[in-house]
Amino acid sequence: MKLLRLAPENTKFGFMRFRRWSYPFSAVMSLISVALFLTVGMNFGIDFSGGTLMELRAKTGASDVAALRAIGDRLNLGEVEVQAFGNSNDVTMRMRVQPGGDAAQQVAVKKVQDAVGANYEFRRVEVVGPRVSGELVQSGTLGVVLSIVAVLTYLWFRFEWQFAVSAVIATMHDLLLTVGFFAVTQLEFNTTSIAAILTIVGYSLNETVVVLDRIREMMRKYKRMGIAEMIDISVNAVLPRTIMTATTVFLALLSLVFFGGHVIQSFSLAMMWGLFVAVYSSIFICSPILIYLGVRTDARATAKDASEAAATA
Repeated sequence: MKLLRLAPENTKFGFMRFRRWSYPFSAVMSLISVALFLTVGMNFGIDFSGGTLMELRAKTGASDVAALRAIGDRLNLGEVEVQAFGNSNDVTMRMRVQPGGDAAQQVAVKKVQDAVGANYEFRRVEVVGPRVSGELVQSGTLGVVLSIVAVLTYLWFRFEWQFAVSAVIATMHDLLLTVGFFAVTQLEFNTTSIAAILTIVGYSLNETVVVLDRIREMMRKYKRMGIAEMIDISVNAVLPRTIMTATTVFLALLSLVFFGGHVIQSFSLAMMWGLFVAVYSSIFICSPILIYLGVRTDARATAKDASEAAATA
C-alpha cells in the first residue's frame, strides 16, 4: 500500500532565495505588532482587567451554560464569561468592571441575581480589583519570560552559538507576531492566552530544533557544499514531516475553534496563527540567519580533516 505524502518526493525547492524578501517582510510585521501593542493595546479579559466573579450552583439538575450565556448577553452588562467547573451543577459567571464604580457593579450583580436566582444558588460573589489584575499580568509575563529563557539556555548549550542565536531570533519573531495578532483581532487576552503563547513557543522551538538538527547533520555529510544550497537540501528533507505535523495540528485546532466553545476560542485561534508563524520562521527566519552569521561547511570540514590527520599521526 502506497503511503500518503503531502509533499512530493525528493523536493528541491530553493527556500533560501526568498531570504531577501522574508526579512524585510518580517521586520515590517514585527514593527507593526509593536506599534499596535503600544497604541491599540490588548483586549484584556476579566482576569487581567478586573471584574466580578460569581459562583453558582443549580438548585435542580445540571447547570445550563448556554442559557446562562444568553441571559448574560440580554442583560447588557458587557462581556460575560460563563464556565462550568467541578460538578455538573456548578458554574462560574464573570463580568467586567461596570462604568460607574462600585455602585454600578452592585447593580449589575443584582440584575444577574434577579435573572437566574430562581434556578441557581449564589455561593460566592467576589470582586477582582485592578491591583489583583495587575499582579496577574506581572505573574503571567514573568512566567512567559522565564520559560523562554530556560528553553533558550538549553538551545545555547545544545547547538553552536550561531544556531542558538538563530533560534532566539526566530522565537522572538514568533512572540512579536503573536502579540500583534491579539492586538489586531482584539481577541480576549486572559490566562488561557498565556497558555497559548507558551504552547506556541514550544511548538516554534520544536520546529526550529528539527530544522537545525537536520542542517547540522547535512553539514557533516556535505562538507564542501555551499551553505545556502546545503540549507535548502536540509529544509526539503524535513518538509514532509513539517507539512504532516502542521496539518495534523491544524485539523485538531480547527475542531476546537468550531466545537470547543467560547471559553477556549482565543486559545484555539491564537494557536492556529502561531502554527503558521512557527513553520514560516523555522524556514525563512531561523535558517537564513546561519548564512548571515558566516557558518561555513568547508571550515567545519577543514577542522575535522585536521583533527583526523593529527590522530593518525
